[in-house]
Amino acid sequence: MTSQFELSDDTPVYVISVAAQLSGLHPQTLRAYDRLGLVSPGRAAGRGRRYSLRDILILREVQRLSQEEGINLNGIKRILELELAERRSRMLVAEMHAEISQLRAELESTRSVAARLANLARSRPDAAALVPVRHGSRAPQPAAAPGIGTDPGQAIAAAAEINQQPAGNGAGAS
Repeated sequence: MTSQFELSDDTPVYVISVAAQLSGLHPQTLRAYDRLGLVSPGRAAGRGRRYSLRDILILREVQRLSQEEGINLNGIKRILELELAERRSRMLVAEMHAEISQLRAELESTRSVAARLANLARSRPDAAALVPVRHGSRAPQPAAAPGIGTDPGQAIAAAAEINQQPAGNGAGAS
């Protein structure tokens, strides 16, 4: 459980004088960097700037790029924007991988249920009357008219048919 007093790297807590001291820059430089959009500190109720630990690390990187690498402020701004875009892209890719894993698990579960239902249907002599099963090597075709193919029994039979096909024919293979 998180307490209201826990701080993250993004929590704006440092006033401008402390942030200037921690970053090794003058307070006026921090104000200028804020105006240029290099860093965007939070604001207190009285509109005073509040810097987070992440803001201070960015300020140190701005100073390093400017002094050691000789990059101008527009170049530094572009570098920071690209780094942020890369971080966001990496997070999005991680979310997509997690979603793909979840969908794969759901697919396997659905296939397993379809196979069990198909086995159950085959084991009952009267099941053929209840669940139409298509025989043949072709993959199920889309419905030709509205209302056709919407019967759950047809969907179960089609899924079972896909699961029963040999792996080498391309239908139902992943």
